[in-house]
Amino acid sequence: METWKESQLKQLTFAKEIDTAYPILLRFAENLGFNFCAVSVTSPQREMHLNPLQINNYPQEWNLQYELNEYKKIDPVIAHCNHSMMPIVWDKAVYKDTPELWGALQQYGLQHGWSQAFHHEESGLCSILSLARKHCPISPLELYEHFGYMFYATSHLSELFARTLPTRPAKPSQPRLSPRELEVLQLSAGGKTAYEISKILSLSERTVNYHVQNVIEKLHVCNKISAVIAAARAGII
Repeated sequence: METWKESQLKQLTFAKEIDTAYPILLRFAENLGFNFCAVSVTSPQREMHLNPLQINNYPQEWNLQYELNEYKKIDPVIAHCNHSMMPIVWDKAVYKDTPELWGALQQYGLQHGWSQAFHHEESGLCSILSLARKHCPISPLELYEHFGYMFYATSHLSELFARTLPTRPAKPSQPRLSPRELEVLQLSAGGKTAYEISKILSLSERTVNYHVQNVIEKLHVCNKISAVIAAARAGII
């Protein structure tokens, strides 16, 4: 790794906020041969409302047109990044269904670009890092050489932004039922009595009742019917 890459990646690693990380990232992008660098953080899967983060050095006129025309709703790069962490290179084929957006990109000097997404599982965030330039298409070799840097930078930005969010309450863990307890519970849900279950599973009725009681305690309910309802709501049966 070239010295400047190592130095700037270290600076990026030590950045504690996106506002300080972005200038480092912009210098890194310029050293890679790109004119423009954009960072966005959204929450396509997050239940709570979140104001999206948008930082870039795109032409101001382009940002205004993008917002006024609501290009985000039809942008194929955004659609790809919301569902994939594979890099995507901007080209005419990608924008075949949105030629007006492709034409606008060319008009504002964003002829050649590529985007990398990172999905932060814990927070539900989707971070997208995009690099663009006015001249020279992005070659497969260039994509291969820079993919690791882009992926690291995007994941780091996700982590920085996630730290600023209120923590989401942890989902209550589902109780662990033994295979036999699950069998008894499923048969109970089908309306079988303890006597009938004992015949089906070749167990004593006392053993069946023992398993039923264990299930009741694990699900924190007061009787067998409540246990069946609780298990169904939790997706256990």
